[in-house]
Amino acid sequence: MTDSFAGFMIRDEVVALPAQLFESLLLEIDDLAELKLTLFSLSAIQQKEGNYRYLRYDELLANKQLMNSLQTADDSRRASETLDDALEKAVRRGTLLEATIRRQGMQRRVYLLNDADGRMTHRQLVAGEWIPAGEDEIEILPPRPTLYGLYEENIGVLTPMIVDAIREAESEFPNDWIEDAMRYAAERSARNWRYIRKVLDSWRHEGRRSEKAGQDLERRKQYTAGEWKDFIES
Repeated sequence: MTDSFAGFMIRDEVVALPAQLFESLLLEIDDLAELKLTLFSLSAIQQKEGNYRYLRYDELLANKQLMNSLQTADDSRRASETLDDALEKAVRRGTLLEATIRRQGMQRRVYLLNDADGRMTHRQLVAGEWIPAGEDEIEILPPRPTLYGLYEENIGVLTPMIVDAIREAESEFPNDWIEDAMRYAAERSARNWRYIRKVLDSWRHEGRRSEKAGQDLERRKQYTAGEWKDFIES
């Protein structure tokens, strides 16, 4: 039998708990291990520093307090199995969000709280919009401009016809091709969609042989003369 709880200290650090925990989650969670994991995660994530707060699977596994707690929740199997089961239930319930990142040649699972910040970071992790930043830390890359924003910034005003044309191109080409074609057109003062579309069609049929600086002299001559000259601004 464990010793009785000695009581809360007045100056104990306070952990903020979302109202939904008491309004719905505590009524819905019927698994002791999931409940313990949920409460632990709410506390542990708040103690994280930095802009991107998440829990790594390996640090959950290495936390003796958590693992001992999970062992008492189900002593019929290993605590690591109980942890995996509790994580699966928390993710399925929507309390936590799971993502996989690759660090030092290894796949690593991370878990985020399903709140506004967690959802935003999760979307960017899943999209690969992050880079390593120190040991076991990540940095989220700034959001890339949409194709429509890129067009307005580099080519011209968006019209309904241009929007439709970009959508059609998205169904035919990778986004990075369209982005590169827009930049290619802007660099050559060919600021119109017809030129961009012609570049894309040319890349599709002839290959992208001349994208690197210093290797596109012949293609530049082709794109600024003959059938292409009507697309170039005077």
